[in-house]
Parts: sequence; C-alpha cells; structure tokens
Amino acid sequence: MSFLSLVGVEFSKIRRSKIILILLIATVILWLPSIFNADMNFKMQSEGISPENNFLIQGFMGMAWFMFPASMVVGTVLISQTERSNNGILKMLALPVSTVKLCLAKFVVLLALAAVQILMTTGMYFISSAIATGIQNYEFMLSPLFVFKEAGLIFLSSIPMIAFFWMLSVCITTPIFSIGIGLASIVPSVLMINTKIWFAYPMCYPFYVIASEYGKLATKLSDSEVSLIPWLPVAAILTIICLAVSCIRFGQAERR
Repeated sequence: MSFLSLVGVEFSKIRRSKIILILLIATVILWLPSIFNADMNFKMQSEGISPENNFLIQGFMGMAWFMFPASMVVGTVLISQTERSNNGILKMLALPVSTVKLCLAKFVVLLALAAVQILMTTGMYFISSAIATGIQNYEFMLSPLFVFKEAGLIFLSSIPMIAFFWMLSVCITTPIFSIGIGLASIVPSVLMINTKIWFAYPMCYPFYVIASEYGKLATKLSDSEVSLIPWLPVAAILTIICLAVSCIRFGQAERR
C-alpha cells in the first residue's frame, strides 16, 4: 500500500469523528470576545497600532497561545485513540505495511487538521471583522493577502509543536495523561518567549511569531524580530527527533 493510500485511509477514519466539530467550536469561541469588545481596539492606537490591525493580531495571538495548541493536543489524542478503540491498531499492525508509514500518515492527517483549523480561524476573522465593522461603523477588514500571510506563519511555525504533541500521544497511551501533559506544556509559552532560549521550546513558536508581528505593527512597542538562526536549525532538529521517536514507539505497546 502506497503512502498516499495510507493517508487516504486515515482521512476516512476521522470522517465520522467529532474532531472537525471540536475545532469549529473552538474557533467560534475564540472570536466572540473580539466582536463583543471591538471598541477596545481604538484604545490601542496610543501604542501606535491601528484598530483593524489590533483586531486581527489580538485574535490570532489568542489562538496561537492556547486555543490552537490545546485543540491540537485534543485532536492528536483523538486520532491516536481511533486506532486503540476496538483494537483497531492490532488489525493495522497485522497488515504488511511499515509502521513508520502508518505513523507518518497519521501525522500528515494531523497537519491537515491544523491547516483546517487555521483556515477556519481565518474565515471566522473575516466574519467577525465584518460584524465588528457594522457595529462600530469602522472598517476592520484587512487585506486577505496580509491575513493569509499571518495565518501561514502560524501554521509553519507550529509544525515542531505538533510533532511534539504527536510524540506524546504515541509514547503515552493513557489519554488523560497525554492530554494533561500536552496542555501543561502550553502554559509556559508566555514565559519562554521572553527568554533567550525560546527557540528550544516548540510550544511557544506560534505565539512568538505572532507576537513579533504585533511588535512590527505597534510602532511604540518593542520590535522582537524573529531571528532565523538558530531558530530554523533547532526547529528542524526537534521536529526530526520527535517524529523519529514517534515512528520507533508507534505500536510497541500494542505488540506486547
């Protein structure tokens, strides 16, 4: 069975799951405060940022810090549990298919879910900004090209974090522990972005990137420019390590 066929099989497994619904609910909840408190964006002009830019960045910062990582933690565990329920993983392991391919196919599905949630968030931004525009009689809508650029930065920077969460779900077969450790690892992100070794903590990558963008738009705030070196090499190494551990550990508990 080819790798693409495996990916297709994995997608078919989550069609009837509630993962997409969970991601959608989280996205809607994220933007509701932005709509209700749209007038607060005008106060941020004193920091040198326009209300429309602040509306977008504040929403994306809320997503990048907790809502998106937490959704990925839950989604990762749900994907992992689809195989463990009814001993489905044993049936998959009995097939003449490489466990490495199986593991990576599931990771590709997880990345696709991450992209779906970010697209949902972007879509909800346009809906929310349109509603806020009507309520405040001020144009909150930004250029789609700029919005999608910011969304793309969040997705790309989140890949090492997602690889780490996937490794957790593979290595820790008890869902409650896997979710607990994953959620606990998100909290220190706010602290880590203020240290010199932020690049060693993948969970803070999306938040650091969007916070840096905020600094560029708010002229009176400090501009924490993202330094690609050593960030990119470290991020690549961490991603490879997490995926390697996941591939090695995938299915080991069930074989016992």
